[in-house]
Amino acid sequence: MSLRARLLAAALATTVASAGFLPSPTDAAQAADHTSRGVTIPAFYTPPATLPATNGALIRTEPLPLALSLPGITGPLPGRATRIMYRSTDSDGQPVAVTGAYLAPTAAWKGPGSRPLVVLAPGTMGQGDQCSTSLALQRGLILGIGGGRSTVSVGYEVLAIYRLLSKGIAVVQTDYIGLGTPDRLHTYVDRVDEGHAVLDAARAARNLTGTTADVGFYGYSQGGGAVASAAELQSSYAPDVPLKATYAGAPPADLAAVTAAIDGTELAGAIGWAVNGFVQSEPALQTLLNRYLSDAGRTALKDLSTMCVGDAIFAYANKKTSGWTTTGQSIAAILQSEPTARAFIESQRIGTTKPTGVVRVATGVSDNLVPHPQARTMAADWCGRGGNVVYAPISNTKSPSPLLNHFGPLLSDQGPAVNWLTDRLAGRPAATTCP
Repeated sequence: MSLRARLLAAALATTVASAGFLPSPTDAAQAADHTSRGVTIPAFYTPPATLPATNGALIRTEPLPLALSLPGITGPLPGRATRIMYRSTDSDGQPVAVTGAYLAPTAAWKGPGSRPLVVLAPGTMGQGDQCSTSLALQRGLILGIGGGRSTVSVGYEVLAIYRLLSKGIAVVQTDYIGLGTPDRLHTYVDRVDEGHAVLDAARAARNLTGTTADVGFYGYSQGGGAVASAAELQSSYAPDVPLKATYAGAPPADLAAVTAAIDGTELAGAIGWAVNGFVQSEPALQTLLNRYLSDAGRTALKDLSTMCVGDAIFAYANKKTSGWTTTGQSIAAILQSEPTARAFIESQRIGTTKPTGVVRVATGVSDNLVPHPQARTMAADWCGRGGNVVYAPISNTKSPSPLLNHFGPLLSDQGPAVNWLTDRLAGRPAATTCP
Protein backbone atom coordinates (compact mmCIF):
# COMPACT_ATOMS: atom_id res chain seq x y z
CA MET A 1 0.00 0.00 0.00
CA SER A 2 1.32 3.46 -0.91
CA LEU A 3 2.09 6.11 1.72
CA ARG A 4 -0.76 8.25 0.40
CA ALA A 5 -3.22 5.35 0.72
CA ARG A 6 -2.05 4.60 4.25
CA LEU A 7 -2.54 8.23 5.28
CA LEU A 8 -6.02 8.32 3.76
CA ALA A 9 -6.95 5.07 5.51
CA ALA A 10 -5.68 6.40 8.83
CA ALA A 11 -7.62 9.65 8.42
CA LEU A 12 -10.80 7.78 7.55
CA ALA A 13 -10.39 5.43 10.50
CA THR A 14 -9.94 8.37 12.88
CA THR A 15 -13.14 9.95 11.57
CA VAL A 16 -15.12 6.73 12.02
CA ALA A 17 -13.69 6.19 15.50
CA SER A 18 -14.64 9.72 16.55
CA ALA A 19 -18.22 8.97 15.49
CA GLY A 20 -18.34 6.14 18.03
CA PHE A 21 -18.15 3.22 15.62
CA LEU A 22 -14.83 1.92 16.98
CA PRO A 23 -13.81 0.98 20.50
CA SER A 24 -10.31 2.31 19.78
CA PRO A 25 -8.37 3.71 16.79
CA THR A 26 -8.17 1.10 14.06
CA ASP A 27 -4.93 -0.52 13.02
CA ALA A 28 -5.98 -0.70 9.36
CA ALA A 29 -3.17 1.60 8.31
CA GLN A 30 -0.61 -0.62 10.00
CA ALA A 31 -2.00 -3.88 8.65
CA ALA A 32 -0.32 -5.31 5.58
CA ASP A 33 -1.88 -6.42 2.33
CA HIS A 34 -2.04 -10.19 1.99
CA THR A 35 -2.25 -12.44 -1.04
CA SER A 36 -4.40 -15.43 -1.96
CA ARG A 37 -3.43 -17.46 -5.02
CA GLY A 38 -1.43 -14.53 -6.33
CA VAL A 39 -4.18 -11.93 -5.84
CA THR A 40 -3.45 -8.99 -3.52
CA ILE A 41 -6.09 -8.50 -0.85
CA PRO A 42 -6.07 -4.93 0.54
CA ALA A 43 -5.07 -4.37 4.16
CA PHE A 44 -8.63 -3.20 4.84
CA TYR A 45 -9.68 -6.86 5.05
CA THR A 46 -7.31 -7.69 7.92
CA PRO A 47 -9.29 -7.45 11.19
CA PRO A 48 -7.91 -5.41 14.10
CA ALA A 49 -6.77 -7.08 17.29
CA THR A 50 -9.72 -5.69 19.26
CA LEU A 51 -13.33 -5.80 18.08
CA PRO A 52 -16.32 -3.71 19.23
CA ALA A 53 -18.59 -5.13 21.90
CA THR A 54 -21.82 -4.91 19.91
CA ASN A 55 -22.96 -7.05 17.00
CA GLY A 56 -23.36 -4.97 13.86
CA ALA A 57 -20.98 -2.26 15.08
CA LEU A 58 -18.82 -0.82 12.32
CA ILE A 59 -15.13 -1.54 12.63
CA ARG A 60 -13.97 0.47 9.64
CA THR A 61 -15.26 1.86 6.34
CA GLU A 62 -13.80 3.30 3.15
CA PRO A 63 -15.15 4.41 -0.24
CA LEU A 64 -15.51 1.48 -2.64
CA PRO A 65 -15.01 2.27 -6.36
CA LEU A 66 -17.33 0.16 -8.49
CA ALA A 67 -16.02 -1.66 -11.56
CA LEU A 68 -19.32 -0.98 -13.34
CA SER A 69 -20.35 2.65 -12.84
CA LEU A 70 -21.57 5.44 -15.11
CA PRO A 71 -21.82 9.20 -14.55
CA GLY A 72 -25.33 10.52 -13.96
CA ILE A 73 -27.01 13.89 -13.53
CA THR A 74 -27.64 13.46 -9.80
CA GLY A 75 -24.73 11.12 -9.08
CA PRO A 76 -22.95 8.03 -10.34
CA LEU A 77 -25.11 5.18 -11.64
CA PRO A 78 -26.22 2.94 -10.10
CA GLY A 79 -25.00 4.60 -6.89
CA ARG A 80 -22.17 5.13 -4.41
CA ALA A 81 -20.56 2.26 -2.54
CA THR A 82 -18.80 1.96 0.80
CA ARG A 83 -16.65 -0.98 1.82
CA ILE A 84 -17.46 -1.99 5.39
CA MET A 85 -16.11 -4.20 8.16
CA TYR A 86 -18.47 -4.99 11.01
CA ARG A 87 -18.65 -7.17 14.09
CA SER A 88 -20.65 -10.39 14.23
CA THR A 89 -20.70 -13.53 16.37
CA ASP A 90 -19.81 -16.98 15.05
CA SER A 91 -21.50 -20.29 15.81
CA ASP A 92 -19.16 -20.79 18.79
CA GLY A 93 -20.32 -17.51 20.33
CA GLN A 94 -17.03 -15.76 19.57
CA PRO A 95 -16.74 -12.22 18.14
CA VAL A 96 -15.65 -12.04 14.52
CA ALA A 97 -14.99 -9.33 11.92
CA VAL A 98 -16.96 -9.58 8.66
CA THR A 99 -16.55 -7.48 5.52
CA GLY A 100 -19.02 -6.41 2.87
CA ALA A 101 -20.29 -3.40 0.97
CA TYR A 102 -23.08 -0.85 1.36
CA LEU A 103 -24.53 0.67 -1.82
CA ALA A 104 -26.70 3.79 -1.80
CA PRO A 105 -28.70 4.07 -5.04
CA THR A 106 -28.90 7.17 -7.19
CA ALA A 107 -32.45 6.21 -8.18
CA ALA A 108 -35.24 7.53 -5.97
CA TRP A 109 -37.40 5.19 -3.91
CA LYS A 110 -40.94 5.46 -5.29
CA GLY A 111 -42.70 3.52 -2.58
CA PRO A 112 -44.20 4.84 0.65
CA GLY A 113 -42.03 5.81 3.58
CA SER A 114 -38.26 6.02 3.69
CA ARG A 115 -35.90 4.13 1.43
CA PRO A 116 -35.83 0.41 2.42
CA LEU A 117 -32.73 -1.73 2.84
CA VAL A 118 -32.04 -5.17 1.37
CA VAL A 119 -29.30 -7.45 2.65
CA LEU A 120 -27.95 -9.47 -0.27
CA ALA A 121 -26.34 -12.79 0.67
CA PRO A 122 -24.12 -13.93 -2.23
CA GLY A 123 -24.32 -17.29 -3.91
CA THR A 124 -21.32 -19.59 -3.89
CA MET A 125 -18.13 -17.63 -4.58
CA GLY A 126 -15.53 -20.05 -3.17
CA GLN A 127 -13.32 -20.18 -0.09
CA GLY A 128 -10.25 -18.13 -1.00
CA ASP A 129 -10.06 -14.57 0.29
CA GLN A 130 -9.84 -13.28 -3.29
CA CYS A 131 -13.36 -14.60 -3.92
CA SER A 132 -15.21 -12.08 -1.71
CA THR A 133 -18.12 -10.28 -3.36
CA SER A 134 -17.08 -6.84 -2.11
CA LEU A 135 -13.72 -7.23 -3.84
CA ALA A 136 -15.50 -8.42 -6.99
CA LEU A 137 -17.68 -5.29 -6.96
CA GLN A 138 -14.50 -3.24 -7.18
CA ARG A 139 -12.56 -5.36 -9.68
CA GLY A 140 -15.29 -7.11 -11.67
CA LEU A 141 -13.12 -9.96 -12.92
CA ILE A 142 -10.44 -11.23 -10.53
CA LEU A 143 -7.51 -13.09 -12.06
CA GLY A 144 -4.38 -14.55 -10.56
CA ILE A 145 -1.95 -16.34 -12.85
CA GLY A 146 1.23 -18.27 -12.31
CA GLY A 147 3.02 -20.70 -10.03
CA GLY A 148 0.36 -23.38 -10.34
CA ARG A 149 -1.96 -21.27 -8.18
CA SER A 150 -4.07 -19.52 -10.80
CA THR A 151 -7.51 -18.23 -9.90
CA VAL A 152 -10.52 -16.64 -11.56
CA SER A 153 -13.59 -15.10 -9.94
CA VAL A 154 -16.50 -13.19 -11.49
CA GLY A 155 -18.76 -10.90 -9.48
CA TYR A 156 -22.04 -12.30 -10.83
CA GLU A 157 -24.10 -10.95 -7.91
CA VAL A 158 -23.76 -7.49 -9.45
CA LEU A 159 -26.82 -8.34 -11.59
CA ALA A 160 -29.14 -8.70 -8.61
CA ILE A 161 -27.53 -5.82 -6.71
CA TYR A 162 -27.95 -3.38 -9.60
CA ARG A 163 -31.53 -4.50 -10.18
CA LEU A 164 -32.35 -3.66 -6.56
CA LEU A 165 -30.54 -0.32 -6.79
CA SER A 166 -32.55 0.58 -9.90
CA LYS A 167 -35.69 0.27 -7.75
CA GLY A 168 -34.31 2.88 -5.35
CA ILE A 169 -33.54 0.26 -2.70
CA ALA A 170 -30.34 0.50 -0.65
CA VAL A 171 -28.30 -2.71 -0.60
CA VAL A 172 -25.81 -4.06 1.90
CA GLN A 173 -23.91 -7.16 0.82
CA THR A 174 -22.10 -9.48 3.22
CA ASP A 175 -18.92 -11.39 2.37
CA TYR A 176 -19.76 -13.92 5.11
CA ILE A 177 -17.50 -14.98 7.96
CA GLY A 178 -13.96 -15.72 6.79
CA LEU A 179 -14.34 -14.77 3.11
CA GLY A 180 -11.86 -11.95 2.49
CA THR A 181 -10.56 -11.73 6.05
CA PRO A 182 -7.32 -13.73 6.54
CA ASP A 183 -7.84 -14.54 10.22
CA ARG A 184 -9.96 -17.64 9.55
CA LEU A 185 -11.36 -19.88 6.82
CA HIS A 186 -14.77 -19.18 5.34
CA THR A 187 -17.33 -21.45 7.05
CA TYR A 188 -19.15 -22.31 3.84
CA VAL A 189 -22.88 -23.16 4.33
CA ASP A 190 -22.64 -22.98 8.12
CA ARG A 191 -26.23 -22.10 9.01
CA VAL A 192 -25.52 -20.01 12.12
CA ASP A 193 -22.44 -18.19 10.81
CA GLU A 194 -24.23 -17.18 7.63
CA GLY A 195 -27.45 -16.18 9.38
CA HIS A 196 -25.55 -14.02 11.86
CA ALA A 197 -23.50 -12.40 9.07
CA VAL A 198 -26.71 -11.44 7.23
CA LEU A 199 -28.46 -10.03 10.29
CA ASP A 200 -25.42 -8.09 11.45
CA ALA A 201 -24.93 -6.68 7.95
CA ALA A 202 -28.39 -5.12 8.34
CA ARG A 203 -27.35 -3.67 11.68
CA ALA A 204 -24.09 -2.36 10.22
CA ALA A 205 -25.91 -0.60 7.37
CA ARG A 206 -28.36 0.96 9.81
CA ASN A 207 -25.43 2.14 11.94
CA LEU A 208 -23.74 3.58 8.87
CA THR A 209 -26.76 5.50 7.60
CA GLY A 210 -28.96 5.98 10.65
CA THR A 211 -31.94 4.56 8.76
CA THR A 212 -34.81 2.88 10.58
CA ALA A 213 -36.55 1.69 7.39
CA ASP A 214 -37.87 -1.79 6.71
CA VAL A 215 -35.43 -4.54 5.78
CA GLY A 216 -35.62 -7.31 3.20
CA PHE A 217 -33.31 -10.26 2.52
CA TYR A 218 -32.29 -11.59 -0.91
CA GLY A 219 -30.25 -14.69 -1.68
CA TYR A 220 -29.93 -17.58 -4.12
CA SER A 221 -28.13 -20.92 -3.62
CA GLN A 222 -25.66 -20.43 -0.76
CA GLY A 223 -27.27 -17.02 -0.36
CA GLY A 224 -30.73 -18.60 -0.30
CA GLY A 225 -29.67 -20.78 2.61
CA ALA A 226 -28.06 -17.82 4.38
CA VAL A 227 -31.16 -15.61 4.23
CA ALA A 228 -33.45 -18.53 5.09
CA SER A 229 -31.35 -19.14 8.20
CA ALA A 230 -31.33 -15.42 9.00
CA ALA A 231 -35.14 -15.30 8.77
CA GLU A 232 -35.27 -18.15 11.31
CA LEU A 233 -32.71 -16.57 13.64
CA GLN A 234 -34.05 -12.99 13.54
CA SER A 235 -36.46 -13.34 16.48
CA SER A 236 -33.81 -14.73 18.84
CA TYR A 237 -30.58 -13.14 17.58
CA ALA A 238 -31.61 -9.77 16.09
CA PRO A 239 -35.17 -8.74 17.02
CA ASP A 240 -34.11 -5.12 16.45
CA VAL A 241 -33.82 -5.75 12.69
CA PRO A 242 -37.26 -4.91 11.20
CA LEU A 243 -37.37 -7.80 8.73
CA LYS A 244 -40.36 -7.60 6.43
CA ALA A 245 -39.72 -10.06 3.59
CA THR A 246 -37.18 -12.60 2.37
CA TYR A 247 -36.46 -14.10 -1.03
CA ALA A 248 -34.76 -17.49 -0.57
CA GLY A 249 -33.87 -19.03 -3.93
CA ALA A 250 -32.67 -22.65 -4.19
CA PRO A 251 -31.67 -22.86 -0.51
CA PRO A 252 -29.42 -25.76 0.58
CA ALA A 253 -31.63 -26.51 3.58
CA ASP A 254 -30.66 -30.18 4.01
CA LEU A 255 -26.88 -30.53 3.67
CA ALA A 256 -27.02 -34.33 3.68
CA ALA A 257 -29.18 -34.30 0.53
CA VAL A 258 -27.17 -31.51 -1.09
CA THR A 259 -23.79 -33.13 -0.43
CA ALA A 260 -24.94 -36.39 -1.99
CA ALA A 261 -26.37 -34.55 -5.02
CA ILE A 262 -23.31 -32.39 -5.73
CA ASP A 263 -20.82 -35.27 -5.63
CA GLY A 264 -19.60 -36.07 -9.13
CA THR A 265 -21.01 -32.88 -10.71
CA GLU A 266 -19.33 -29.76 -12.07
CA LEU A 267 -19.42 -28.24 -8.58
CA ALA A 268 -18.03 -31.22 -6.67
CA GLY A 269 -15.38 -28.91 -5.19
CA ALA A 270 -18.08 -27.30 -3.05
CA ILE A 271 -18.04 -30.43 -0.89
CA GLY A 272 -14.43 -29.59 0.00
CA TRP A 273 -15.45 -26.07 1.02
CA ALA A 274 -18.25 -27.45 3.16
CA VAL A 275 -15.99 -29.98 4.89
CA ASN A 276 -13.30 -27.34 5.50
CA GLY A 277 -15.94 -25.12 7.07
CA PHE A 278 -17.43 -27.94 9.15
CA VAL A 279 -14.06 -28.65 10.72
CA GLN A 280 -13.55 -25.00 11.61
CA SER A 281 -16.99 -24.80 13.21
CA GLU A 282 -16.69 -28.19 14.93
CA PRO A 283 -13.00 -29.11 15.49
CA ALA A 284 -13.99 -32.55 16.84
CA LEU A 285 -14.74 -33.53 13.24
CA GLN A 286 -11.04 -33.28 12.39
CA THR A 287 -10.30 -36.54 14.23
CA LEU A 288 -12.99 -38.26 12.20
CA LEU A 289 -11.63 -36.88 8.94
CA ASN A 290 -8.12 -38.00 9.82
CA ARG A 291 -9.42 -41.57 9.93
CA TYR A 292 -11.02 -41.44 6.51
CA LEU A 293 -9.15 -38.96 4.29
CA SER A 294 -6.51 -40.25 1.92
CA ASP A 295 -3.50 -38.22 0.88
CA ALA A 296 -5.45 -37.23 -2.24
CA GLY A 297 -8.33 -36.07 -0.07
CA ARG A 298 -6.11 -33.97 2.17
CA THR A 299 -4.46 -32.40 -0.87
CA ALA A 300 -7.85 -31.61 -2.42
CA LEU A 301 -9.24 -29.96 0.73
CA LYS A 302 -6.12 -27.84 1.17
CA ASP A 303 -6.15 -26.84 -2.49
CA LEU A 304 -9.85 -25.97 -2.44
CA SER A 305 -9.45 -23.80 0.68
CA THR A 306 -7.98 -21.03 -1.50
CA MET A 307 -10.10 -21.57 -4.64
CA CYS A 308 -13.00 -19.64 -6.17
CA VAL A 309 -15.87 -21.20 -8.14
CA GLY A 310 -14.09 -20.99 -11.48
CA ASP A 311 -10.97 -22.64 -10.07
CA ALA A 312 -12.96 -25.50 -8.55
CA ILE A 313 -14.83 -26.14 -11.79
CA PHE A 314 -11.58 -26.26 -13.78
CA ALA A 315 -9.81 -28.52 -11.27
CA TYR A 316 -12.52 -30.74 -9.75
CA ALA A 317 -15.49 -30.86 -12.13
CA ASN A 318 -17.17 -34.28 -12.12
CA LYS A 319 -14.77 -35.68 -9.52
CA LYS A 320 -16.17 -38.14 -7.00
CA THR A 321 -15.25 -37.75 -3.34
CA SER A 322 -14.88 -41.53 -3.04
CA GLY A 323 -11.43 -40.85 -4.52
CA TRP A 324 -10.61 -38.72 -1.47
CA THR A 325 -11.11 -41.45 1.14
CA THR A 326 -9.19 -44.52 2.27
CA THR A 327 -12.35 -46.66 2.32
CA GLY A 328 -13.72 -45.72 -1.08
CA GLN A 329 -16.82 -44.24 0.54
CA SER A 330 -18.14 -40.87 -0.54
CA ILE A 331 -17.95 -37.93 1.84
CA ALA A 332 -21.76 -37.94 2.04
CA ALA A 333 -21.77 -41.61 3.05
CA ILE A 334 -19.15 -41.02 5.75
CA LEU A 335 -21.04 -38.03 7.15
CA GLN A 336 -24.16 -40.18 7.45
CA SER A 337 -22.41 -43.23 8.90
CA GLU A 338 -20.68 -41.44 11.77
CA PRO A 339 -22.98 -40.33 14.65
CA THR A 340 -20.95 -37.20 15.48
CA ALA A 341 -20.92 -36.03 11.88
CA ARG A 342 -24.56 -36.98 11.34
CA ALA A 343 -25.62 -34.95 14.39
CA PHE A 344 -23.64 -31.95 13.18
CA ILE A 345 -25.19 -32.11 9.72
CA GLU A 346 -28.65 -32.42 11.22
CA SER A 347 -28.00 -29.31 13.35
CA GLN A 348 -27.48 -27.42 10.10
CA ARG A 349 -30.96 -28.18 8.78
CA ILE A 350 -33.08 -25.13 7.90
CA GLY A 351 -36.84 -25.34 8.35
CA THR A 352 -37.01 -26.15 12.06
CA THR A 353 -38.07 -22.68 13.23
CA LYS A 354 -40.83 -20.34 12.06
CA PRO A 355 -39.27 -17.52 9.98
CA THR A 356 -39.93 -13.84 10.57
CA GLY A 357 -41.90 -12.00 7.89
CA VAL A 358 -43.11 -13.34 4.57
CA VAL A 359 -40.71 -15.62 2.68
CA ARG A 360 -40.74 -16.44 -1.04
CA VAL A 361 -39.08 -19.83 -1.53
CA ALA A 362 -38.23 -20.41 -5.18
CA THR A 363 -36.53 -23.45 -6.65
CA GLY A 364 -36.16 -24.91 -10.12
CA VAL A 365 -38.21 -28.09 -10.43
CA SER A 366 -35.37 -29.62 -12.47
CA ASP A 367 -32.62 -28.51 -10.08
CA ASN A 368 -30.62 -31.62 -9.24
CA LEU A 369 -27.53 -29.81 -7.92
CA VAL A 370 -29.19 -28.18 -4.91
CA PRO A 371 -32.11 -30.60 -5.10
CA HIS A 372 -35.58 -29.22 -5.60
CA PRO A 373 -37.28 -31.63 -3.14
CA GLN A 374 -35.23 -30.60 -0.09
CA ALA A 375 -35.97 -26.90 -0.69
CA ARG A 376 -39.66 -27.66 -1.11
CA THR A 377 -39.56 -29.64 2.16
CA MET A 378 -38.11 -26.58 3.94
CA ALA A 379 -41.05 -24.49 2.69
CA ALA A 380 -43.54 -27.14 3.84
CA ASP A 381 -41.85 -27.38 7.25
CA TRP A 382 -42.17 -23.63 7.67
CA CYS A 383 -45.84 -23.78 6.72
CA GLY A 384 -46.34 -26.46 9.35
CA ARG A 385 -44.87 -24.10 11.93
CA GLY A 386 -47.20 -21.24 11.01
CA GLY A 387 -44.82 -19.41 8.69
CA ASN A 388 -45.99 -16.99 6.01
CA VAL A 389 -44.58 -18.72 2.94
CA VAL A 390 -44.99 -18.07 -0.78
CA TYR A 391 -43.72 -21.13 -2.62
CA ALA A 392 -42.67 -20.58 -6.25
CA PRO A 393 -41.63 -23.64 -8.27
CA ILE A 394 -39.66 -22.49 -11.31
CA SER A 395 -40.18 -24.54 -14.45
CA ASN A 396 -37.01 -25.15 -16.40
CA THR A 397 -35.98 -27.68 -19.01
CA LYS A 398 -33.77 -30.34 -17.52
CA SER A 399 -30.34 -30.52 -19.14
CA PRO A 400 -27.52 -33.05 -18.76
CA SER A 401 -25.67 -30.43 -16.68
CA PRO A 402 -26.68 -30.17 -13.00
CA LEU A 403 -24.86 -26.81 -12.85
CA LEU A 404 -27.08 -25.38 -15.61
CA ASN A 405 -30.18 -26.87 -13.99
CA HIS A 406 -29.26 -24.96 -10.84
CA PHE A 407 -28.16 -21.63 -12.29
CA GLY A 408 -30.84 -21.38 -14.97
CA PRO A 409 -33.55 -20.40 -12.45
CA LEU A 410 -31.13 -17.90 -10.88
CA LEU A 411 -31.37 -15.86 -14.07
CA SER A 412 -34.94 -16.61 -15.14
CA ASP A 413 -36.43 -15.85 -11.71
CA GLN A 414 -34.23 -12.90 -10.77
CA GLY A 415 -36.52 -10.21 -12.22
CA PRO A 416 -39.70 -11.65 -10.65
CA ALA A 417 -37.87 -12.12 -7.34
CA VAL A 418 -36.67 -8.50 -7.22
CA ASN A 419 -40.15 -7.26 -8.16
CA TRP A 420 -41.75 -9.45 -5.49
CA LEU A 421 -39.38 -8.20 -2.81
CA THR A 422 -39.89 -4.57 -3.93
CA ASP A 423 -43.68 -4.99 -3.62
CA ARG A 424 -43.37 -6.34 -0.09
CA LEU A 425 -41.11 -3.46 0.97
CA ALA A 426 -43.62 -1.07 -0.55
CA GLY A 427 -46.29 -2.48 1.77
CA ARG A 428 -48.23 -4.58 -0.73
CA PRO A 429 -49.34 -7.86 0.86
CA ALA A 430 -48.60 -11.34 -0.46
CA ALA A 431 -50.97 -14.24 -0.01
CA THR A 432 -49.42 -17.36 1.49
CA THR A 433 -49.46 -20.53 -0.60
CA CYS A 434 -49.23 -22.79 2.47
CA PRO A 435 -52.80 -24.17 2.15
